Amino acid sequence: MMMTMPPFDTLYAALCARDAAFEGRAWVGVTSTGIFCRLTCPARKPKAANCRFLPSVARCMEEGYRPCKRCHPLRPAGTADPLIAKLVTALEATPDRRWTERCVAAMGHDPSTVRRVFKRHYGMTFLDMARQTRLRRGFEALKAGERVIDAQLEAGFDSASGFRTAFARLLGVAPGHLTGQELLRADWIATPLGPMIAVADQRSLHLLEFLDRKALPAELKKLRAAARGSLGLGRLPPTDWIATELERYFAGHLGRFETPVTLHGTPFARQVWQALREIPAGETRSYSRIARQIGRPEAVRAVARANGTNQLALIVPCHRVIGSDGSLTGYGGGLWRKERLIALERQSGAGGGVETDSTISSGTEDQATPNPDVAAQ
Repeated sequence: MMMTMPPFDTLYAALCARDAAFEGRAWVGVTSTGIFCRLTCPARKPKAANCRFLPSVARCMEEGYRPCKRCHPLRPAGTADPLIAKLVTALEATPDRRWTERCVAAMGHDPSTVRRVFKRHYGMTFLDMARQTRLRRGFEALKAGERVIDAQLEAGFDSASGFRTAFARLLGVAPGHLTGQELLRADWIATPLGPMIAVADQRSLHLLEFLDRKALPAELKKLRAAARGSLGLGRLPPTDWIATELERYFAGHLGRFETPVTLHGTPFARQVWQALREIPAGETRSYSRIARQIGRPEAVRAVARANGTNQLALIVPCHRVIGSDGSLTGYGGGLWRKERLIALERQSGAGGGVETDSTISSGTEDQATPNPDVAAQ
């Protein structure tokens, strides 16, 4: 778990020394290559700025990293089980293959047994591991500007409809509709609590959400409408900016985010979101206190609704709002994340006081917006 991981400096020193003391306890994801390795990997060591240390193979796969071909990080956990070793070797040899339970059975294994064993060792099933590998390859191919059919083949899907369905599930837009000239670009960012989707234009960030948030497809649909359908794939400067800030935040070195953002919401919602940004890291507030703070003490439910429609997770820290009785209440990213985020902020003491709104664009005409086509709703 994130809270029990050794300090970054300790893990980076172990990586440089190829120290086996952390074998099975930590892996390194290299952001510049998208590869994850054992700390004992013999390959040339990456720069510290490009390293993200993760507590499990499942987390590495969930965040989009692919296994290193030199140290084979998928293998250590399964050395005691020939079944795992055989299937992992097959997956590494044919990452483009569309694996099914029938394929597993054809290799002489019971699919239900394989599910249990992989879930126990990796926290995910073998088929989940294979699907993530294929979808990541397709996502990377589209980002690189390849044709849909090329991305489909790279991802190992048997049909264009299958790839479109999987891609639509990820971002809510069919790959065939992408032109490469979109005003808004989406990319994913690996974090210790799972991958996040960031959507930005050249000047500001419009969305930052955890990939598994149920409201994400609806949020992306709303952004597409605001941008007149101009939503594609790629990384723009604000995405690089927030990725760097997220690194510092999860390392406990950042109390407030300075990435320029555009808020898409009603004047009331933006008022609530600004109040949320004024909650120092490491502290929490109740919905009723936020309502009093904005001068609307009777609007507690409306405050809660505005809290739930926030599209900039962590930047607008809706995870810092709790029930009046001290309960965590709901959180779109999952209560388990809310608990860990609050614990991280309290543990790191990263509070930076009250945040300013100097980098926020409300989307109104008296404040500069990144693009006239993506004005706030």
